[in-house]
Amino acid sequence: MPGTMLDYHNDSISLSVIEALADATDTDPIDLEPLYHVVDPEALDQLFQGNTTANARIQFAYGEHSVEVRNDGTILIDDTVHERP
Repeated sequence: MPGTMLDYHNDSISLSVIEALADATDTDPIDLEPLYHVVDPEALDQLFQGNTTANARIQFAYGEHSVEVRNDGTILIDDTVHERP
């Protein structure tokens, strides 16, 4: 989109997943295994960019943790909701 600035903290679901994992594991995001080892971050962002489909979600394992991302931006780590910043 020409002229549109991407605010990664608000628009990038993959970055929000990393932040939620860091919070859930009490780990600095820099110290986490890269997300791309378990899921394609660009595909994840594209899947949820502007997605308003009811009940859309994706689930994947990240190490010993279960991650669920819902179309409304909700991120669950091990069934605990982590709010997007």
